[in-house]
Amino acid sequence: MSVAEPRRIVLLRHAKADWPQVSDHERPLAERGRKDAAVAGRKLADTAITFDLALCSTAARTRETWKLAVHELAHRPKTIYEERVYEASPGELIALFNEVPDDVRNVILIGHNPGVHGLADILAGSAEGDARERMNRRGFPAAGFALLSCGGPWKGLEPGTATLTDYWAPSE
Repeated sequence: MSVAEPRRIVLLRHAKADWPQVSDHERPLAERGRKDAAVAGRKLADTAITFDLALCSTAARTRETWKLAVHELAHRPKTIYEERVYEASPGELIALFNEVPDDVRNVILIGHNPGVHGLADILAGSAEGDARERMNRRGFPAAGFALLSCGGPWKGLEPGTATLTDYWAPSE
C-alpha cells in the first residue's frame, strides 16, 4: 500500500447499554442496543470498507456491540481489545491510532462518548459538510458511527488531518 492512498477510520459508539447493578465496565447491552448494534453492522457493511484492524474497548457493552456488528461484515478484521479505549480522551485515542502499523489501511474503533464524538470533531477540524452538520445536530448517539478519511502515516494523525465523509445514527 502506498502512503498516498487514503486511510479510513470508523468511530463506532457502543450501542445502548442496560443499567443493572454491576460496575460501569461490566454493563451489558439493553435489548434495543442489541438490535441497533446489528443494524449498525449492516450499515457498516453497506460502506464496503474492508477493515484491517478493530480496536475495541474492553467494556462489556463495546465487546457485545462489536460481536453483533462484525457478524454483519463480509470480512472479520483482526480485533484488539484495548483497555486504553475505555474512558479515553480524544488525545489518548489519537495516541492509540499513532501506534497502528502503517501496513494497516482501514481501522474501526469501538468506544465510548464523550471520547468518540470528541475525536470525530477534532480529527475533522473546522471542515463543514452534510455529515458534519448531521453529527452536530444529532450528537453521537449509541450505535452511531462516523467515517473519516485521512492520508499519510498513522503517526501523522493529529487534529484537523482527516475528513469526515459520512455519519450514521440509528435514528436515520
